[in-house]
Amino acid sequence: MNKVLVVAAHPDDEVLGIGGIVLKHTKRGDRVRNVIMCEGESLRYSKDVGQSTAIKEAAKLLGVEHTYLPCFPDQKLDNYILTEIITPLEVISKEFKPNVIYCQSASDANRDHKILFEAANIAFRPIDEWVREFYCFYTSSSTEWGVPRNFVPDTWVDISEEIEGKIKAFERYHSEIREYPHPRSTDALRYQSYFWGNQCCMDSAEVLMTIRKIIRG
Repeated sequence: MNKVLVVAAHPDDEVLGIGGIVLKHTKRGDRVRNVIMCEGESLRYSKDVGQSTAIKEAAKLLGVEHTYLPCFPDQKLDNYILTEIITPLEVISKEFKPNVIYCQSASDANRDHKILFEAANIAFRPIDEWVREFYCFYTSSSTEWGVPRNFVPDTWVDISEEIEGKIKAFERYHSEIREYPHPRSTDALRYQSYFWGNQCCMDSAEVLMTIRKIIRG
């Protein structure tokens, strides 16, 4: 059994990026927890759009046992000293002791994603013996729009049996769904999984970029 931690900047990023991989982990008995750093509503919406409910419902569908919500303001991580973002991640690491960490990419268009990766790369450095694997994931409508295009996948994970579960979890985020052909539409997410899967002769896949994989002993 692995202990898996998903580190995301905003509500829905955790599903867009690796909803299928998370479902795969929980189906085989791994313990999965999420960290969603920002509250995700204050900048874009003038009212409560149900993000807190969506977070819980999506997590339940994917089998996630707990979600940490540090509640930094949306799209304002650049207003903080980096250590202020690192500290809550270090506290979570020492409490949960995750073996596998998934985080957003420093190559993303979204500034919060970039800063979060920078903080996570320090918080989950290999001085902690429980850290074995650290990956970045691809976040639709951010990774593909980032420049320079430095996200280079090296791991393809078959989610052919999990893609519909991922879509159902994403549909809990009513405020975030867009009309096709926007990349954050349900059809586009499904087609994207075909695109990644077909590269390695699978029906559907999600992709990762390895930051560190540590084999001890």
